[in-house]
Amino acid sequence: MADNQDAGADAVEASEPLDLVRLSLDERIYVKMRGDRELRGRLNAYDQHMNLVLGDVEETITVVNVDDGDESIEKVVRTYEMLFVRGDGVILVAPPKRG
Repeated sequence: MADNQDAGADAVEASEPLDLVRLSLDERIYVKMRGDRELRGRLNAYDQHMNLVLGDVEETITVVNVDDGDESIEKVVRTYEMLFVRGDGVILVAPPKRG
């Protein structure tokens, strides 16, 4: 990808949807996945299919158990040093908050 911005420019501009992802490289992002899974990790790489490579990842899986009408919600948390995420499972990507 070519970078058309001046080196000293403070303005951050996103003219295409993937620009928002590009601006989040090497920063921690939030990814909502199919199957009640959530990921938080550092974005190392991505492509046009929204395949992602994340580092220092925390995965949260929400499991709803139903026993005789009683519902209980359990959250399972796992950590990974590096994770490849296939793009067809991605629902939402949230960049870090910028102050």
